[in-house]
Amino acid sequence: MTMERHYIIEFHQVGNAVKVSAVDPVSMIEVSIVGPANASEEALRRNAVRKLEHVIAKRSPGPAARPGLMT
Repeated sequence: MTMERHYIIEFHQVGNAVKVSAVDPVSMIEVSIVGPANASEEALRRNAVRKLEHVIAKRSPGPAARPGLMT
C-alpha cells in the first residue's frame, strides 16, 4: 500500500514570472522553480512537486527509495 504524501506549495508572482516553492513537511526539504505568470497553477504545481520528489529520492538511501530503479 502506497501512502500519498502532502506538500506545502507557495506561489509568489513578480512581474511576468511566478516563483513556486514546494516543501515536504516530513523531511523539511524545500525546492523552488520559476515559471511564466501565464502558465496554469496546476502545471506550475506539478513541476514543483516533480522536482521536490526528485530531490527527496536523490537524498534517500538505497535503491528501494528510487522508483523505477532495478537491482
